[in-house]
Amino acid sequence: MTEERFEVQRQIAAAPAEIFGVLCSPDGHVAIDSSGMLQSAEGEDVTAVGDQFVVHMDRESLNDMPLGKYDVTVVITGFDQDAHLEWGIAAAIDPPIEHRYGYRLEPSDVGTLVTSYYDWSQIAQVYRESGLFPVIPEAGLRATLGILARTVEK
Repeated sequence: MTEERFEVQRQIAAAPAEIFGVLCSPDGHVAIDSSGMLQSAEGEDVTAVGDQFVVHMDRESLNDMPLGKYDVTVVITGFDQDAHLEWGIAAAIDPPIEHRYGYRLEPSDVGTLVTSYYDWSQIAQVYRESGLFPVIPEAGLRATLGILARTVEK
């Protein structure tokens, strides 16, 4: 890990395909979000790099800046069926933010070793100076993995 990337892991007692199904669903992203920012989503399940969906956000959940409610477009930047999903946010701001979230899934004796990561190493200097990054703390990634486990474990 670097100061500009968090990576956390959790063993989850479910098959990679079942977990990947949740991660590829816009509604799945909302269901497992631990930050409270993701309110609802619109769009089809993702199946490839370049796929997109819209998430209705509420930044008041973090209480760090007065953005209120707004929409973001999630753009898939990495896709390997049942093994890896990565995305960024498309926004009409310049320069683009260029932070990435993702999951890697590896079959294990328990079911799946899930690695969640958040990488903001490519953000522009203006965002570095804002003091707002990382948007989600490492504990938030861990909490989301806990919700993911609760969602898929039987």
